[in-house]
Amino acid sequence: MAAATSAQSLEHLVWRGDRLATPALPGRPTGHAALDAVLPGGGWPLAALSELLLPRNGVGELGLLLPLLANVPAGRWAICIAPPGLPYAPALAAAGVPLERLLIVQAESPAHARWAARQALDSRSCEVVLLWLADADMGALRRLQLAAEESGTPLILLRPESAARQPSPAVLRLALRPCRGGIGIHILKRRGPQLAAPLALALPWPGGGPRPDNGLEPPSAASPAAQPPPVGKHALVRPLPARSAPPGLHAGAQ
Repeated sequence: MAAATSAQSLEHLVWRGDRLATPALPGRPTGHAALDAVLPGGGWPLAALSELLLPRNGVGELGLLLPLLANVPAGRWAICIAPPGLPYAPALAAAGVPLERLLIVQAESPAHARWAARQALDSRSCEVVLLWLADADMGALRRLQLAAEESGTPLILLRPESAARQPSPAVLRLALRPCRGGIGIHILKRRGPQLAAPLALALPWPGGGPRPDNGLEPPSAASPAAQPPPVGKHALVRPLPARSAPPGLHAGAQ
């Protein structure tokens, strides 16, 4: 009887693959209740590396991350490193993102981008670090994961979907696809059982005129990868100028 009681008291320390893990720290809410419900810790993992895998840029990844960027407290920073386009300040401000707490870092190379991410994490002053990263080997990813763990900060990598075939130390890997009214999310990796079908999240459309994704169907278990809509201007991102300024640190996404 004593042994059975002892085993029951230790059960919360053991994670089983048929249920969601319970991290030592609760996750940071994503702002999307349906997504929080299927993530261990109920949100973006703290002190950890997460990955968003994209078929192309502009499928709704910034819309997914807007609640996270909008909840940066005073005295803290949200840092976007090496984004493929310049975040559009008026749209971000309209979505509630405090521009005075948002830093945009342009990098000359993936190595410089990774270095900037580690410096941001080491500063202990960031609420979240977003890093657009196409190329990285396992050693580079492990160094990023270690930096996130030591800083206690969520680090989210935005990578091409081809990276899904590569091993990664990320504790959470989400593959995103555009679908009608928002995005479809296929959870490739989490500490818990796999979902039977992709998750469909509705995202607000901040652009003027009709949504470009009205002709798409929601994701399903049989067809998780909806065809992307025609490429158009994303309301949250504007292209980088043909002759960009020298790499540097810019506040407020101006």
